[in-house]
Amino acid sequence: MAYGQRTHDGPGGWRARYRRPDGSLGSESGFSSETAAENWGLEQEALIRRNLWIDPADARTTLTMFSAEWLDAIGQRLSPGTLAKYETHLRVHLVPQWGEWPMIAIFNSYLEIEKWVTQLHEDGYADNTVASIFATFSTLMNAAVRARIIPASPCTGIRVTSGAYEAERLVASPVQGLRAAMRLHEAGLGLGGFVLCLANLYSGARWGELVGQQRHEYDHYVQGLTIKAPLKEVNGAVTKSGMPTGSPDGEPVPAEAMPRRRRPKTARAGRTKTPAGTRTVRLPPGIATLYEMLMASHDHPFVFTSPLGQPLRRANFRQRFWRPAWDGIPGDGKETRYPPILPWFTFHEGRHTHSTWMIEDGVPEVARRARLGQKMKGIARTYDHVTEPMQKQILDGLEARWRQSINALRPQERVTLLTWLPHLEEVLERPAERLTVGRFAIISPFDLEQTPTACP
Repeated sequence: MAYGQRTHDGPGGWRARYRRPDGSLGSESGFSSETAAENWGLEQEALIRRNLWIDPADARTTLTMFSAEWLDAIGQRLSPGTLAKYETHLRVHLVPQWGEWPMIAIFNSYLEIEKWVTQLHEDGYADNTVASIFATFSTLMNAAVRARIIPASPCTGIRVTSGAYEAERLVASPVQGLRAAMRLHEAGLGLGGFVLCLANLYSGARWGELVGQQRHEYDHYVQGLTIKAPLKEVNGAVTKSGMPTGSPDGEPVPAEAMPRRRRPKTARAGRTKTPAGTRTVRLPPGIATLYEMLMASHDHPFVFTSPLGQPLRRANFRQRFWRPAWDGIPGDGKETRYPPILPWFTFHEGRHTHSTWMIEDGVPEVARRARLGQKMKGIARTYDHVTEPMQKQILDGLEARWRQSINALRPQERVTLLTWLPHLEEVLERPAERLTVGRFAIISPFDLEQTPTACP
């Protein structure tokens, strides 16, 4: 039974003595009277009997100490991307703010947490970034609850974003997508950049799912992309199926050639974002023809590569090629050197565009979600299924958009496109005018100084 004990070397003069779960005697100093010490000890024993007790010594563990133990316990089971995200959030945001705080002090500091979230917004971080940082913090606090460090999560009820000013997603038209693809062609990426832009819009696949495509993953029978091991880029390292693409020709390094500690540990390494993401995405005939032409144009293992034959890196591609293609490039004077197509349009918004096109074409939700690699919610997940007529509806609608985009080009643009891809002439509703082929601002963000060539 708990009791109070006189002490001469601690604050208050009294300490509580109580029986811990393992039978040993625990103590806590700092009480001003024997009664206060005894009552505190009795409360601890009552919590122990109800299996609600938190060891005061554990509760004084700092966030820095607990987060290190937490990552050490779960790190091997996390994907490289998730682990890198947790480590970055801890290093940049959580440890500088909360690192020296005892976990129990964080639990008792609701207003301080609210102020911290407000400060993140005032520091200029996007809502999604703040939400991601706070999600890591909340995950850490939930782990502390399960570890019996704190009694409950202090993150409950904290509103991270208002949701009132969510940015509207951009949706491109088919002809805007074709013009951007032509700019990528002329920017130095050639047919690969042209097809990548169109595949983004006409497949709805994620960045890693597209640039991670290898030639053996293409299903010639259904003209579809087999998506099961997307390319992942974490801390500068590019991997596929959990293995780095480190050889000079871009081939993934075989597991047996890697140090044992760096080999992927399970078949789950490098998998898609969700189980529903493992799928085959069929391409409309016109885009499939271009994709097959691209595969025939080189012998690299990856279908989409840099000019040097290496796997594409997201940040480099975005800054050097994607942003100039969509945003345009300002001139030296008052006039715009290359006019914008759809400013600030992102690669991920190609996925939004694809979904919107399918909605406009009346495609059922189950078929849209399956194509985008998303699972259905509720009872529809069990009873709704994708049928061949649904697939045909999707492909017919996309093929019609592709053909309409070609015919919507200006005469000069059509001539340039036919110079690259003569087989598209059969798609035109009227013969293209035989014009001098030059570098036109509407399709090219680069190099107006090149000598024009005559159309044959």
